[in-house]
Amino acid sequence: MARMGLRAPVNVTWEITLKCNLQCAHCLSASGAAARNELSTRECFRLIDQLADLKIFQVNIGGGEPFIRNDFLDILEYAHQKGLVTCVSTNGMLVDDALAERLAKMRMLYLQVSLDGATAEVNDMIRGQGTYDRIIRAIECLSRQGVDFSINTVLTRFSYPQLDTLRELAAGYGAELRVSRFRPSGRGKDSKDTMGPDKYQLEAFADWLDGHDLVRTGDSFFSLTSEHRRRKGLDMCGAAKMTCCISPSGDVYPCAFMQEKPFLVGNIREAGLREMWNHSPVFRQFRTLKVETCVDCPRFEVCRGGCPAMAYHTYHDINMPDPECLMNLGIDFEGAVRHG
Repeated sequence: MARMGLRAPVNVTWEITLKCNLQCAHCLSASGAAARNELSTRECFRLIDQLADLKIFQVNIGGGEPFIRNDFLDILEYAHQKGLVTCVSTNGMLVDDALAERLAKMRMLYLQVSLDGATAEVNDMIRGQGTYDRIIRAIECLSRQGVDFSINTVLTRFSYPQLDTLRELAAGYGAELRVSRFRPSGRGKDSKDTMGPDKYQLEAFADWLDGHDLVRTGDSFFSLTSEHRRRKGLDMCGAAKMTCCISPSGDVYPCAFMQEKPFLVGNIREAGLREMWNHSPVFRQFRTLKVETCVDCPRFEVCRGGCPAMAYHTYHDINMPDPECLMNLGIDFEGAVRHG
C-alpha cells in the first residue's frame, strides 16, 4: 500500500469554502474571504457523484466554515443519499437549536466542533473574543438535540495544560475529545513559534495519549504514539495512499496541510479524481517517499519518517524527517541541512 496506494482513497478531505466568520490564529488555510471560483452547488453534486462512484467511505468536510454556504445542507443531504458518510468540522458560530435539530436527523453525519481551550482566556486568544461562550452554546444545542459530535482542540502550548479539563468538558456533553496536531500551514506559519507546543509538552503528550485510549487523534500524532496505541490506528502518513484533499475551487492535493503549488495534482473541473489518483506524479512521489535518515531509527516502523507536511513547512523538503518525532525532538536537523 505504501508504494502503490489503494485503488481509491478511503476518505477525502474537502475544504468546501474558504469563507469564514472567524480569523483563528492557527488556521491551516488562512480562511476569511471566499476563494476565487469556489465550486458551485451543481459542481459539488458532480464531485459527490465521483466520490460515490469511487466508493469512498467518508468525506471530511471543512473550510472555512462549511455552514456559511447557503447550499451546504443540500450538499450534505445529497452526499448521504449517495451513501457517503460525512464528518464536518465547524466553529459552531452558526449552530442553534433549529440547525441542530435538522442535523440530528442526518444519520450519516458526524460533527466536530472546534474549541481551543477549556477556558475563555485560552480559547479566545486563538479563536477570537467572545467565541468560547458562543461555542459552548453551540455544544449545548447539539447535545440537547442528540447530534453525534466530538470536541476538537488543536494542541498548543496553551491548551496542553487543559487537556484533562477539556476531556471532562466533552464527556459532560456526551461527546469525545479529539486532539489535532498544530501544523505550520496557513496562519499557523506565523503563530507556530508563539503557540506551538514545546518539545517537553510533546514528550509529555505522548505519555498522556498512551493513558487515554478514548481520546481521538486520527493520524495526526502517529509519529508520537507508543507501541500500545499504535495498534489502534495508522502508523504512517496516509497522504496519496489512503487519502487526499480537495480545495474549495476543486484543486487536488495530497493532504490539507500541503495545499502548496509544488503539490498541486490537478483540478476536478479538468480531470476526474480516479484518473488523478491513478496517474498523478505528485501522488507517486508521496507513495515512493523514503526518509533515508530515518531508516535505521529504532522507531522507523512506528512512524516511517513522520509527517511530510511538518518536514516541508519546517525545512521545505518532504524528504526530511518529522521535526517533532520523539526521536528528533531537540535535534537541529535544520542546522544539519545548512552545514551539509
